[in-house]
Amino acid sequence: MNDRIRTLAVIQHDSAEYLGLIEDHLEGRRIRFRYFRPFTTDGRLPGSAERADGLVLLGAGPWGGAPGPHRLPTFEPEVALTADALARGVPILAIGLGALILCVAGGGTVESAPLSFEIDLAERTAADALDGYLPERFPSIRYGRDRPHLPPAARVLAVDATRRPALFRIGARAFGFAGHPGIKTAMIEDLIMEFPESPPDPGPALARLRTMNAAIEGALVPTMTGLVRCLGWMEPDGPGPEPGSVEARSAPG
Repeated sequence: MNDRIRTLAVIQHDSAEYLGLIEDHLEGRRIRFRYFRPFTTDGRLPGSAERADGLVLLGAGPWGGAPGPHRLPTFEPEVALTADALARGVPILAIGLGALILCVAGGGTVESAPLSFEIDLAERTAADALDGYLPERFPSIRYGRDRPHLPPAARVLAVDATRRPALFRIGARAFGFAGHPGIKTAMIEDLIMEFPESPPDPGPALARLRTMNAAIEGALVPTMTGLVRCLGWMEPDGPGPEPGSVEARSAPG
């Protein structure tokens, strides 16, 4: 049994965005997390010692990753931080804007795209995704701008209705979600109220999102099981079995 308590460094880019439903899944496994808020007056990014067990990159709202006036002010330092984490094998979970940061840190690029609020049903493209625990279909809710062009080394694990990456993997221990798998409706409502810029007519999408709580919560249960295994957050000596191993093939599909 592994009794060591893990601690993750979680980078926020606005007070409205946070781990959401993911918090309960981490706390239930005795995995601690600490939020870092570089957008605040005294905020900063985590140092190497503060992300020893994992780095989580969040991101929803009007900031993007493409060059221009909407680029996140800390985009470049966060890319450098993430590239260092990749090089050292630090487990990484990247969501939304965080997935753009992971993409660039891994050698990809970012394409400019307008701010949008999209509710989609992502489709798994690899049966062994997240050690076989990723649902065949799962809600993908994205509120943000810009699109990733993945590096050749990235592996797409799920796509949206237009075949764009909904979940990708870089290396053994870094995963990027286009949408937030643990989203709460209040997070989107706060982002709409806080910033003068918002997607056109978000009301219908918000109404639909309010009906999806059970689907989001249901898909998150196996997703978090697979993520925790692949990222090694419950293992004494690193991540769980590699996809394709005997143990991975025995996991539920």
